[in-house]
Amino acid sequence: MNELTNVTTGKVRLSYVHLYKPYAAMPGQEEKYSVTVLVPKTDTDTMNRINAAVEAAKQRGITDKWGGVCPPMVPTPIYDGDGTRPSDGMPYGPECKGHWVFTASAKADYPPEVVDKMGNPIINQSEVYSGIYGRVNVSFYPYAFGGKKGIGCGLGPVQKLEDGEPLASSAPTAAQAFGAPATPQYGAPIPGTPGATGYAPQPSYAPQPQQYAQPAPWSAAPAPEPNYGQINPITGMPY
Repeated sequence: MNELTNVTTGKVRLSYVHLYKPYAAMPGQEEKYSVTVLVPKTDTDTMNRINAAVEAAKQRGITDKWGGVCPPMVPTPIYDGDGTRPSDGMPYGPECKGHWVFTASAKADYPPEVVDKMGNPIINQSEVYSGIYGRVNVSFYPYAFGGKKGIGCGLGPVQKLEDGEPLASSAPTAAQAFGAPATPQYGAPIPGTPGATGYAPQPSYAPQPQQYAQPAPWSAAPAPEPNYGQINPITGMPY
């Protein structure tokens, strides 16, 4: 890990969360783990460290990728959520207002470690969705691909800090869709059972152990090179 180009954010909001299964926006594109990070503009400490990491990545690009010369304009993955998307001129979503926005991704061979605020692995994947708050470890790196040069952002471990209102990129829970389940009053007729009172007998089943997929541990790996065929739906730019 290059400490100059590596940053662990403060408390941020996560959108377009794909942390347990690699995702491709379109069939045939390379699948990657990814998340869009919303950094509050009030968190100047995180943004100062991100800006310093981006500058360190530029210096690395001059040495390792760009033939000793820094391009006059170096695209970076950081966007102003109060502005408009450079791809189509449309405004960002309301969740981006008052935030800096960027997307981090990792190749399918390098799944990010996802932990809770105590540092324990989160096994229940439903606990990690677009809209939660957490911290993200990212690495900025230079690229030169297809005649284009710029700075990309690699995804490392993710820590969930607390729940948040699910964003549009998350499916609603049953409770959100249908409301809280009603508890029948004791002795009331059971719906669909004329004349019956109390509670319907429940069939007896042998308990089955729940099966969870353990997330593979994150390990430091070379930052991924960008895939220009895959477009981030929130920024309108390639991952």
